[in-house]
Amino acid sequence: MMSWSALTPEIRQYLLVTGNYWAFTLTDGALRMLVVLHFHGLGYSPLQIAMLFLFYEIFGVVTNLVGGWLGARLGLNRTMNLGLALQVVALSMLLVPAAWLTVPWVMAAQALSGIAKDLNKMSAKSSIKLLVPKDAQSTLYLWVARLTGSKNALKGIGFFLGGILLSLYGFQGAVLSMALVLALIWVSSMISLKKDLGKARNKPKFTEIFSKSRSVNILSAARLFLFGARDVWFVVALPVYLAATLAWDHSAVGGFLAAWVIGYGFVQTLAPRITQRKNGTAPDGATAFRWACLLLSTPVLIALSLEAGLSAYWGLLPGLLLFGAVFAINSSLHSYLIVSYAGEDGVSLDVGFYYMANAMGRLLGTVLSGWLFQSYGLVTCLWVSAVFIGITAVISLALPVHEPLSESH
Repeated sequence: MMSWSALTPEIRQYLLVTGNYWAFTLTDGALRMLVVLHFHGLGYSPLQIAMLFLFYEIFGVVTNLVGGWLGARLGLNRTMNLGLALQVVALSMLLVPAAWLTVPWVMAAQALSGIAKDLNKMSAKSSIKLLVPKDAQSTLYLWVARLTGSKNALKGIGFFLGGILLSLYGFQGAVLSMALVLALIWVSSMISLKKDLGKARNKPKFTEIFSKSRSVNILSAARLFLFGARDVWFVVALPVYLAATLAWDHSAVGGFLAAWVIGYGFVQTLAPRITQRKNGTAPDGATAFRWACLLLSTPVLIALSLEAGLSAYWGLLPGLLLFGAVFAINSSLHSYLIVSYAGEDGVSLDVGFYYMANAMGRLLGTVLSGWLFQSYGLVTCLWVSAVFIGITAVISLALPVHEPLSESH
C-alpha cells in the first residue's frame, strides 16, 4: 500500500478534504434525524417539522451560488474550514435550555448548518476535477461515484447515530457530543489544510456566479426535479409515517432510514460498473434519460400498492429499497456529468451553480413533503414524486450525447 508521504501534495490535500467531508456528513445526517424525531415527539405537526428545515434549504441555495464564487477566489480549503466552523456553531446553538428551542431559533441553527453543509460539499466535489486528466473520463466517473457513494453511506450511518444518541443521551447530550468531536476535526483541519486547491487563476467577478454553460444549466434543471422527487416523500413524510402509522420507535426509524441511505451510497459506488458501456466509454445525456425513465416506475408502483390496500411491509418498504437503488444510479450519473461539464479554471463556479439547483429541489421537496403529507397523505407525496421524475426525464432529453470517450494509456 502506498504510504502517505509517497502521495502527491495535491492528492494528500484532496484526501484531507474528503476526510473532513465525511466527518461533517456524519453530524449532518445525525442532526437531521435528531431534529425530526425530537420535535415529532414534542407534538410538532409534519408541516411544522418541515418548516424547521426551511432555512437549511433556502440558505443552501444561496451558499452554493456564493460558495462557488468564494471557492474560486479564496481556495477550496478555506471554504471547507469555514463550513466546519459554522457547523460547530450551529450545533452549539441547539445546546440552549429546552424552553429556548423555539421554531425561529431552530430554523436559524438549521440555516447555519445548511450553509456549512454546502460549503463542504462544493469544496469536496470541486476538488476531483483538478486531480483527473481531461481525457480520463472513466476514471473521473469512478472517483465521483466513490466520493458521492461513501458520503451517502456515512450520512445513513449518521441517521442511525442520531436515533441511537437521542435514545441514549437525549437531545442535548447527543448534540453536545457531536459539537465536541467536530470542533476537534475543525482544529485539525485548520492545521493540516494549507494548499489553496481550486483557486482560479483569474479572479471571477461576483456577476459570474450564474453558469454560462448550456449543458450545466440543463443538468441543473434536471437535478432540481430529481431531488425534489426524492425529498417530497422521504424527508418528512416517510419518517413521520413510520413513527405515527407503523408505530416504530426512534431507534427503529433511524436504523431503517440509515440502512436505506447506506445501501443507497453503496449502489452509487457501483454506478460506473452498471452504467458504463462494455467498451469503457463514459455515460452521457441519453444514459441519464434512460435511468430517469426507469426511476419513474418506482413511486408509481408504491403509490398503487398503497391505494390497493397492500400492507406497507409488502408494498412501501420493498418499493422504497427499489427506489433507493435506482435513484442512486441517477444521482451518481448526475454527479459525474456536472464534474465532466464544469470548466477547469474556477471549477467551483459551475459545481456551485449545479448544487444550487440541487438545494432548490431539496427545498421544494421538503416544504411539499410536510404540507402534502399533512393535508393529503403519503400516496399524494408519491404521485407528486412521479410527476417530478417525469419532468427530470423530459429535461434530460436536452443533455448532450457525447462521442465515445476512452482512457488514454
